[in-house]
Amino acid sequence: MSYESSISKLPSSLKDLVVTSQADVGKTEADKAEVAQWIEKVAEGEVALPDLETQLVPRTYIVSNYLTAADVALYGALHPVFSQLQPAQLYSTPAVTRYFDHIQTRPSVLAAASALSPEFSSVSFDLASAPPIERKVDPPKKKEKAAAVAEQVEPTAASVAVSKEDKSPEDRPKEKKEKKKDAAAADNGGKKKEKASAPAGGKAVAEDAGEPVPSMIDLRIGHIVDVKKHPEADSLYIEQIDLGEETGPRTVVSGLVNYIPIEEMRDKYLVCICNLKPANMRGVKSFAMVLAATSKDGKDGGVELIKPPPGSKPGERVYFEGPDYENAQPLAQMNPKKKIFETIQPGFTTLDTKEAVWINPVTKSVHRIRTKDGVCVAPNFVGASLS
Repeated sequence: MSYESSISKLPSSLKDLVVTSQADVGKTEADKAEVAQWIEKVAEGEVALPDLETQLVPRTYIVSNYLTAADVALYGALHPVFSQLQPAQLYSTPAVTRYFDHIQTRPSVLAAASALSPEFSSVSFDLASAPPIERKVDPPKKKEKAAAVAEQVEPTAASVAVSKEDKSPEDRPKEKKEKKKDAAAADNGGKKKEKASAPAGGKAVAEDAGEPVPSMIDLRIGHIVDVKKHPEADSLYIEQIDLGEETGPRTVVSGLVNYIPIEEMRDKYLVCICNLKPANMRGVKSFAMVLAATSKDGKDGGVELIKPPPGSKPGERVYFEGPDYENAQPLAQMNPKKKIFETIQPGFTTLDTKEAVWINPVTKSVHRIRTKDGVCVAPNFVGASLS
């Protein structure tokens, strides 16, 4: 099925919208075939909201990672439905609602819709009032059996243990007994020293034990699919950021209104810190933080988003160069009490090349912040502070 034959089957108004938008028909042969297939589905009325919701949860666009004619056709087909839905119905399909709102704000789609107005007039959404998506945390793993412990090697830093603050009252007496056993083994001429080195009861070393290191920070590529001003705070934006997760975009609140115009925030690819503890920001819970560069002259000198390498995709890993960091796994969530980010952040800066780096305050070694395809940069700032 070719693009030309599939688009010829669309209703005249929908065909006009797609043609007027001049959207890409696919950059590869595989993309072209998928674009044609989606337009065929739209033409034959084979698109159902529940199925579309499932397909769009991890996606920004319906084909690949850029706007295509398939998105415009799908938007046009959804328009009469979304223009009549009640808020409760919109919230029942958050991925489709987010997708529809994102597509209708693309400049080429806006221009095409305006030319065909009022049939494809913009539909307003109050996404700030939408109920938050519930993000469930995986339950802690059960303790390994004692028989299995004897066969295990020395636990790694990535092994997860129950911290003191998370232990149940039932576990604490056991811990005291284990400490007594370890002490007795140490006094017994070193004969039981090898067994004592393994944690009793299968408990591994806590993954955030030791001094904070930058690899504990979970940095990922994000893509802003929607941004609005916070209704209760003049200095805050509420962004929906695609991080390549099956649960859909995360809600992120950023204090950038006074520094970056909203037009420059829309559709922006950026770097996000994804393992901070979620925080309420004037009534809206924020599930990540965007990484921005502040001029060496302070905020009066300007603030700008850190820019990832060209071709970066949502959810792509961002890491610190160097054998000690680039293959290490970040923490699932940083413990606010341990001030991990606050300890590392003063070393974040930009070089004369505007490359984003972390400089070890002790060794003065430089570790560039990068993806597999290149280094992240501040577009304009040298010697900036990153936070």
